[in-house]
Amino acid sequence: MFKPFDLSGKVALVTGGNGGIGLGMARAMAEAGADIAIWGTNAAKNKAAQADLEKTGRKVLALQCDVTDERAVETAFAGTLRELGRIDGCFANAGVAGLGKTVSFTQMTTDEWSRVLKVNLDGAFFTFRAAARHMVERGGGGVLVGTASLAAIEGTARNEHYAATKGGLISMIRALSVEFARSGIRANAILPGWIETDMTANAIGNEKFVGNVMPRIPMRRWGSGEDFGGIAVYLLSSASAYHTGDTFVIDGGYSLF
Repeated sequence: MFKPFDLSGKVALVTGGNGGIGLGMARAMAEAGADIAIWGTNAAKNKAAQADLEKTGRKVLALQCDVTDERAVETAFAGTLRELGRIDGCFANAGVAGLGKTVSFTQMTTDEWSRVLKVNLDGAFFTFRAAARHMVERGGGGVLVGTASLAAIEGTARNEHYAATKGGLISMIRALSVEFARSGIRANAILPGWIETDMTANAIGNEKFVGNVMPRIPMRRWGSGEDFGGIAVYLLSSASAYHTGDTFVIDGGYSLF
């Protein structure tokens, strides 16, 4: 019987999985049969997300982990393996935005530049490195997925540091897809548009911003974390067994209009 989206027996790790896009992906994969590990820095949000995911009947592990800390990532990864036995899919979703201030690139501080790069790019590197090592040593392949952004392919004035991290993430994903293809490891990137999450709350709560942006979204609504469940299930499943090195734009048509 053809059941390509059945994730029974698989384990997925989602960084930043305690809310927004990460939680939407984690919930869908759990409902499709996967056991789930989520990492986040906020203990209260981790606990709430774990309780929510456990309603699916799957095994769920929530760990507090700062992905900018190399040792913390290695420790959390080892702990995830101890509890869940393996990791078939690693979703590097943890990220931060710029401060949201209208500060020109010429006034951007080194500290602000470094803050965003440490989470969005270094954090993805530490996470993917641990996952790729595990998948190669274990054998049997695996899936690496990075949450990038439309900022990687559009001009985002006054947000160059965020754009640089997301463009770099796409390039990293493409390189990973080539290096590890013969190990059965696939790597793909997801590019969200304007999604209603804690990260975008200030922008979406701004009347002027809404008036400028909403008319440019053909579907006339903000995206939600749940809108990313389908792509997560697809990428972890056997349905995408020959699909690697790609970028999936999920933006309600914003980038086309």
